[in-house]
Amino acid sequence: MLTGFYAQSISLYTVLTYVNDTMSSSIHDNSTRSSDAITKIDPSMQKTIDTIRDVAKNMRETSARIRDVVQAIHQSGAIDELVTAVYEAVIAARDTTKEINETAKELKERGVIKETATNVEETVVVAREIGESVKHTVQQIGESAPLTSETLREATTKVKSKKESSHK
Repeated sequence: MLTGFYAQSISLYTVLTYVNDTMSSSIHDNSTRSSDAITKIDPSMQKTIDTIRDVAKNMRETSARIRDVVQAIHQSGAIDELVTAVYEAVIAARDTTKEINETAKELKERGVIKETATNVEETVVVAREIGESVKHTVQQIGESAPLTSETLREATTKVKSKKESSHK
């Protein structure tokens, strides 16, 4: 919801539009008005007039308050401080950007960026090779596990047989 000066401006606009519409329709409807009709004011018209006066009074008061606030802010130096702070922040951001740009150029010129990219690529290739080796090893274990377990069963059976025959 709008408050303050802007709401009053909108209200004034609404009131003036209403008054204009009302007056223009009244003029077209009653082209012959007597002098008595002009001195008598319709209650809705009086309400409109009072509203316009209230809006005008509020606008004057708000304008005076705004003028006082602006003067106080200016005299306090707050505007100067704000402008100085923004200026310093912009300078710091500019200097930081320049330093980052210069560092990036130096790294590029020394080949650090290209060397890093090459090392990353080599690491990826080696990691893939390791993955393939692990995959192959797991497959070999899977293939030899049945043979190993069969050999262990046979050996266990032979040992048990020898123990049983030697105990008899």
